[in-house]
Order: sequence, then C-alpha cells, then structure tokens
Amino acid sequence: MIPQVRPSEFDDWLQSQPQPPLLLDVREPWEVQTAAVVPQGFEVVAIPMNQVPARLAELPRDRPIACLCHHGARSQRVAMFLEQQGYQDVANITGGIELWSRERDPAVPRY
Repeated sequence: MIPQVRPSEFDDWLQSQPQPPLLLDVREPWEVQTAAVVPQGFEVVAIPMNQVPARLAELPRDRPIACLCHHGARSQRVAMFLEQQGYQDVANITGGIELWSRERDPAVPRY
C-alpha cells in the first residue's frame, strides 16, 4: 500500500523521514515549466513518467521518494512501479501539483 501524503501534510512527512527525501516529479517537461515545486528541505528530480523505467538508476534506493504529478494518478502509478522494483520508502502526493498550489504554495500556477 502506497502512503498518500496531502501537500498540507508534506512538512510532517518530511520530518518523519530518516534521510533527506527526494520529490520525483513525473510530469512532462512543459508541465514542470508551467508550474514547479520550490525545494525546501528536499531535492526535486523531474523524470517524465514514461522515462522512469529507463532512468531507474538515477533514483536512489536508500532515500524516501515522494512522487508528484498534475492530479495524483500518474504519480500513484510510478510509486507502485517503484515499489514493485524494490524501493522501500515511496509515497504519493495526493492531488498533485494542483492541490500543492491550493494547500501549500499558492504562488505555484494552476493549469
């Protein structure tokens, strides 16, 4: 079962992690250019969903990973894929960048 983390709960999730987490943005490059998360206490890596299998080696296995997309569906699929590949600490950001903008950072454009 993939943990679901609301943007409003993201700080609590960050604090509960044993190591600095990675936010994996699985949206397309044009989407990331349109609206991006500003890293605060975590690293952001952008890999479009369809490229994740080929670029798996870029994702550390020893750090928590929270997956993000536009509304939460693509990131959930990627989180499940990572779990199937043996990643131990994977979460999905519920509501994606859309909810991130509404709950956490209104400066992030909605599209």
